[in-house]
Amino acid sequence: MRLFAVLCWLLAFAAQPAWAASSPLLQSLERQLAWRISSERGDVGIAALDLRSGELVGVNADEAFPMASTVKIAVAANYLAQVEHGRRSLDDRIGGRSAARLIEAMIVRSDNHATDVLMRDLGGPKLLQTWLEQNGIHGLRVDRNIDQLLRSRRDLRDVRDSTTPRAMVELLRQLDSGRLLRPHSRSYLLGLMGRCVTGRNRIRGLLPAGTPVENKTGTLSGFTADVGFITLPDGRRVAVAFFARGGTNRPRTIAEAARAIYDGFVYAWRSSFAAAYSSP
Repeated sequence: MRLFAVLCWLLAFAAQPAWAASSPLLQSLERQLAWRISSERGDVGIAALDLRSGELVGVNADEAFPMASTVKIAVAANYLAQVEHGRRSLDDRIGGRSAARLIEAMIVRSDNHATDVLMRDLGGPKLLQTWLEQNGIHGLRVDRNIDQLLRSRRDLRDVRDSTTPRAMVELLRQLDSGRLLRPHSRSYLLGLMGRCVTGRNRIRGLLPAGTPVENKTGTLSGFTADVGFITLPDGRRVAVAFFARGGTNRPRTIAEAARAIYDGFVYAWRSSFAAAYSSP
């Protein structure tokens, strides 16, 4: 019986993503990112997860940062999951607007009022937190709605309404894999994230023209964030989370980190392909 339990544990472990940069080239990228942000006066948290291999590159990946408006991805996913179960509809009128319009405003333009209307309809922060935990997403806290968050005394180290970079990319991984949403709902949400108009000088800022990006930004006084997906030239997708607290020119820091991750993953893949092709 004990041997059976051990075998089950090993199988479960093997099914999980690697969650670490195992290749030397990605380890080099991780060191490069750590060196880049070491000169920043504030705190920077980074996680980048290759959704195909499960390798994760991280700097301060387990440190808690405010979520700010990046929580809106979870709000939208929770509502769409309710639609899939027949409990709600995108045509439902909530606060004078359809749910579809509210989700669009929340994701594309980061509308705070639309977010709070949807969150209230879902039962509030506590039920959103319960839904996340039921789906195995830990390290991400939802304690207040946006209005309450903005009215509270600002503390960028408050553990309320916070996430670690690792927890955020886990949310993104589950969204991409189809575990949280069915293909149609997933495509719907990613399509909205692809139209995000806020913070174009962050993840998108220094990437090559035409690089597909689906993202959601977050901003507070003294804090800047951007999370989402970057598609590489070979079609691989990387889930990324960037959080910058304090310091100066935080959008530029995020843009430079995003470009380093793009170049690092592209170089690692091309080097691996060349080595495999040239081997006897």
